[in-house]
Amino acid sequence: MSFGQGGPSWGPGDSRTPDWAALADESAARSRRRKWLLIGGGALATAAVAAIVATAVVTANDTGSPGSDKNASDLPAPADLPSDTSQPQPSFSSVAPPPPPDPKDYISDARKDKAPITVDAFFPGKKVTAGDRAHTKGATNRTNNCAATTQGALGSILTSNGCDQVIRATYSSNGVAVTVGLAVFGTEAEAKKAAQQASGGIASLSGAGVPTFCRAGAVCRRTANSYGRYAYFTVGGYTSGKNVTTASKDVYAVGDDLTEFTFRQIRHRGEVQASAAAGAPTA
Repeated sequence: MSFGQGGPSWGPGDSRTPDWAALADESAARSRRRKWLLIGGGALATAAVAAIVATAVVTANDTGSPGSDKNASDLPAPADLPSDTSQPQPSFSSVAPPPPPDPKDYISDARKDKAPITVDAFFPGKKVTAGDRAHTKGATNRTNNCAATTQGALGSILTSNGCDQVIRATYSSNGVAVTVGLAVFGTEAEAKKAAQQASGGIASLSGAGVPTFCRAGAVCRRTANSYGRYAYFTVGGYTSGKNVTTASKDVYAVGDDLTEFTFRQIRHRGEVQASAAAGAPTA
């Protein structure tokens, strides 16, 4: 008879005598099972610990890209570090520099327009060239009697608006002559009003190789403009006395060239004075 695991076994010859050999074998078998269980459990625990350590090592060294160090890339390179932080740093003013002077300001009021007013200041040289057209300068004139340089109602208009003086210069080209009259005022408003009210016109100026033109009832082309404190007028026609018509392109071309030239001379006067003011030392 045999009992369950852990109980004694009885031999076949004597039911009351234990089978000591069988008991010894069972005891040895149980010891072996416990040993293998302990060894297996230890191996599993060791493997688990090794896996955790390996995972931690991999995680600590995982940078997202091979061969890079995420923490090291956040640090500035030694060359980027300031060598001497005690030196003063540059500073910048928050105040914007003043804008450059406007050239027109210097030709719009007599209190600023201090450059000399002469014939050569506005009509220098011996000719005016525009493209392939050259216009030779003839007679010139400068006078404080503004009305004496006009025809028709323009004289009273200049006088009533405060005209100070008039400079005239005549240019001729291929049988066409044009006189430019530059009237000087104290302010831009006066000059503009005189040009807007213009009636009649500037009187032609002959001489210095240019015969009398645009007189004795001849039909001529007249213009009136202003810029700054200057009003400028032209009268142009044929030296032969022929009347000007809308088909007289040559008269229109010479007149337009001289009108543009006069405007540029006035503007240049303002640019020169504005440039000088910009370069002058401030108090």
